[in-house]
Amino acid sequence: MPWFRRDPTPLVPSEEESRIPEGLWVKCASCKEIIYQKDLLKSLSVCPKCSFHFRISARERLETLFDGEWEEFDAGLVSTDPLSFTDTKPYSARLKDGKSKTAANDAVISAVGLVGGRRTIIASMEYAFIGGSMGVVVGEKVTRCVERAERERVPLVVIACSGGARMMEGALSLMQLAKISAALARLDEARVLFVSILTDPTTGGVTASFAMLGDVNIAEPGALIGFAGPRVIEQTIRQKLPSGFQRSEFLLQHGMLDMVVDRRGLKEALVRTLHLLLD
Repeated sequence: MPWFRRDPTPLVPSEEESRIPEGLWVKCASCKEIIYQKDLLKSLSVCPKCSFHFRISARERLETLFDGEWEEFDAGLVSTDPLSFTDTKPYSARLKDGKSKTAANDAVISAVGLVGGRRTIIASMEYAFIGGSMGVVVGEKVTRCVERAERERVPLVVIACSGGARMMEGALSLMQLAKISAALARLDEARVLFVSILTDPTTGGVTASFAMLGDVNIAEPGALIGFAGPRVIEQTIRQKLPSGFQRSEFLLQHGMLDMVVDRRGLKEALVRTLHLLLD
């Protein structure tokens, strides 16, 4: 007679068994602390124990920086499929997936509103839309933000969160680097303030263009900021990279950033920056 016998009856939870609703608790990716979802939202999605910054959506960022209501513009611009590109699935299908996940037409939201009582234009990138990649629409929307800021002579803030240029649009996506950079050069000549906020991650063509061209460059703690990834660099130069390489604190130490600011104090730092440089 066997000591153990498998019971074919499936295990069914008892009706009296306590259940935790899905999404009620969140596990921190850094310290592994279990955090109550409402407490996490109160701290702007920053871990209250170790200050790890969770990724948040473009709209959440706008809501944390604007004083109250804000107005979105250029929302109707939509990407096409100029190359009829297909990898594991068609580019057109990826665009549909991005729209369904984010309720946005592309990877950036352009908005205008008050920040510390001052009219400000903000372009906020959405990482959930094909990795926040920069295609023709993202390039056009950011450029229009720059041109509107120059025309209305109001400060411009761009929140970068991107994996880089969008490979599905080929050279058309690479052209956006020069297009946005040229518009920012005109904005600089007009002496209109541009503040760049870099979040995790900011890489590729976005880093190589507008993300590092701010009059003031501010980053969130621990953000990955660079052009090529650390593994690619190590394989190319065949050397071990220093600790913390391409993280915001490392870039601040080496003079590539002006500030590293906790998300919970980011609006205060932005308002203070606008006040010091414009009043």
